[in-house]
Amino acid sequence: MNMENAGSLGNGRFPDPVTAATAVVNARGIVTAWSTGAQELLGYPAEDIVGRPASGLLGRNADVPVDLSSADGEWRGTPPLRHQDGHDAEAELRAYASLDRDGSTQWLIVATPSQQSPPRPASLPYEAEATAEEAFAQCHLPVMIYDAELRALRGSAGAVRALGLSEREVRGRRVTDILPPHIGTKVEAGMRRVFETGKPERFEVRGRPRPEAHGRHWAVTVSPVRNPAGEIRHVQLIALDVTERHRARERLALLNDISAQVGSTLDVIRTAQEMADIAVGRLADFVSIDLLDSLLRGVEPRPSGEGSIGLCRVAQQSVLPGVPESVVQTGNVDYYPESSPPVRCLITGESSLHRTLDEAVGSWQAADPERAEKVRSFGMHSVVVVPLRARGITLGVAVLVRHRHRHPFDDDDLLLAEEIAARTAVAVDNARRFTRERTTALALQHSLLPQRVAAQDAVEVAHRYLPARSQAGLGGDWFDVIPLSGARVALVVGDVVGHGLRASATMGRLRTAVRTLADVDLPPEELLVHLDDLVTRLRTEEGTASDPGGDMVTDLIATCLYLVYDPISRRCRAASAGHPPPVCVTPDGTAEFIELSAGPPLGMGGLPFEAVERELPRGSLLALYTDGLIEVPEHDLDQGMALLLQRLEQPAHSLDAACDDLIQTMLPAQPSDDVALLLARTQSLDSGQVATWDLPSDPVAVADARSEVSQRLSDWGLDEITFTTELIVSELVTNAIRYGAPPVQLRLIRGTALICEVSDSSSTAPHMRRARMFDEGGRGLMMVAQLAERWGTRHLPGGKTIWAEITTPNEPTQGRSAGQVTDR
Repeated sequence: MNMENAGSLGNGRFPDPVTAATAVVNARGIVTAWSTGAQELLGYPAEDIVGRPASGLLGRNADVPVDLSSADGEWRGTPPLRHQDGHDAEAELRAYASLDRDGSTQWLIVATPSQQSPPRPASLPYEAEATAEEAFAQCHLPVMIYDAELRALRGSAGAVRALGLSEREVRGRRVTDILPPHIGTKVEAGMRRVFETGKPERFEVRGRPRPEAHGRHWAVTVSPVRNPAGEIRHVQLIALDVTERHRARERLALLNDISAQVGSTLDVIRTAQEMADIAVGRLADFVSIDLLDSLLRGVEPRPSGEGSIGLCRVAQQSVLPGVPESVVQTGNVDYYPESSPPVRCLITGESSLHRTLDEAVGSWQAADPERAEKVRSFGMHSVVVVPLRARGITLGVAVLVRHRHRHPFDDDDLLLAEEIAARTAVAVDNARRFTRERTTALALQHSLLPQRVAAQDAVEVAHRYLPARSQAGLGGDWFDVIPLSGARVALVVGDVVGHGLRASATMGRLRTAVRTLADVDLPPEELLVHLDDLVTRLRTEEGTASDPGGDMVTDLIATCLYLVYDPISRRCRAASAGHPPPVCVTPDGTAEFIELSAGPPLGMGGLPFEAVERELPRGSLLALYTDGLIEVPEHDLDQGMALLLQRLEQPAHSLDAACDDLIQTMLPAQPSDDVALLLARTQSLDSGQVATWDLPSDPVAVADARSEVSQRLSDWGLDEITFTTELIVSELVTNAIRYGAPPVQLRLIRGTALICEVSDSSSTAPHMRRARMFDEGGRGLMMVAQLAERWGTRHLPGGKTIWAEITTPNEPTQGRSAGQVTDR
């Protein structure tokens, strides 16, 4: 029986036990309860008295022990009592008999100090003590006092309210008798540790304190309560409801995950799926994300204002395997009625919160029976619809549904969903813009790169172009194969520093400039000088020489390697503007870099370029590439160059196979930089395909030249073009004799086309003009231009060469080459 029960005995015949000095003694004479009033009277705290014999409280001058067993329900006396400080205190005692919960006799002792008793040594008056007792009893915080057996002694008003029990029902019971096992076990384990170590314990528990309550989070603190001797007889337990703090922490964690994980790639569909994956299970049970179909087609998204709207389902996720709640599969179009919340959200740009019993959701279900069946079968009860808006444009709509989660969405959940959708929309829009720019740049780059290599006899080529897959965008890498006069060929590889449309456009301008300069037949080192001047001038004209901070803008800086190969002499001449050196693989399989003088990149200006010339065995392999092939995160530049030599020394059955091997073995799956690769197998023209005649500087030599040419064409089986060739030879030789300087030389080269060359030692280049009706001359070059496929002038250190190219009857429509522009 507790003190509250005892206090109800006697029908008001004794003072209130909260303010009076009272104690409860059982039939064996053991004190089972001790009030604060008793503590004030004798100085003993309850933990020192409860559980001990009441006889120990009698003073030294007591004549006889007090025997309550012989009393008839009530006893009164004034025996001396022993104070904690050792002196005797006089008080009038009254004892009232009652029964405890087991039916055994117990006595409520009420002590009233006598007039002669010495003053109380307590530090606080009775009124202050009573106020403290009331403060504990009325405390709104859940506070409990437990004994060494982990049974409750006291409980505050907050504890009583949280547990849904009265203090009388709580006393004497353990935590595991009241709360669910997973909570009670954890709390009691903490109390035991406090009794053992004497140190406070802090931990959190989660659950429902009673069946009808919502789940809550509690921060529990268990502290030891010591007596004056320093012994731990009780523990104090304080449980603070931190549910809202926990929810706020969960929301912040969810938003942090959205920021960190959504938008990890610049892919629209994957970005949307990342949001669905993170939100499901933490905020909703089912999430679907639909985007305007026009957005995925690269068109600026604009929702229609009338009728149903078709949205493309780009992502969805569920707590259930297989996402059974969805009515469409990812990638398909889902049509929403005009009155449905998603359509209104899309048009107005405002989010909304619904219960499935709402009128708006009801009309939506009525217009969409299949979706209504899903709502009923899965027990969907709460829906949130939020727009995906970024930069003032509505991209789509996200629908979040709860059916496994017992509690519906609230306003806080709506705000959280809006924040998640806003962050996701920015990532989706970034991915959309990147995809559009990348597609445009890729299309531009494909249009600027060679679609088909022109026919020529100098080399057999294979090439690859691989765009970057990084967020920086496409770069400005390019390659080219340019037929030159005299059956020669120019191999070009370049790299514009930077990424994006600007780099691609700059690449196109440089490639066009290289082709124009190549037509002039400039040596490699001179061509790079002109190209460097062009880049510098472009940077100046566009005002991009430097930014306001003085840092150089890299979009108009480039590297370039220009190599010319002559299949007749088998010599190649190359010059570099800050570009990695080419590789030469000889027919015996030995690979080595062609050592070039590394000139400055294009656009730096003011520095010369040097060329290197060497003879190549027939069948040698030349490899030209950009730095994206050898400089990757997996290895450094030196390792990449060594690996390139190693792979090129491996035999391959074709140039195409060699290209594929280099791409597959040297690059990661998602290269961070563009790669241009050009492989060329050198050919040679033997003496049977070249005819050369030294001609005297005499007009009569023209007839001899025609005769020699006619005979050689007959030997080559080219009788069909004999007449055309004789006319061209006549005009070119005549011009060289008349306007040039000796010695004069005529050369025919038989290859894919027939090339006729006339050289002399004069550096004056002829020019074509329109002759008047009665002019005797001026029609020769006009006739050459009409008869030849193409013609031109090549300047040499000792003069010039005029050449003309004549199409042969069996000329193929395209050269021997293989190439790919890949976007893997």
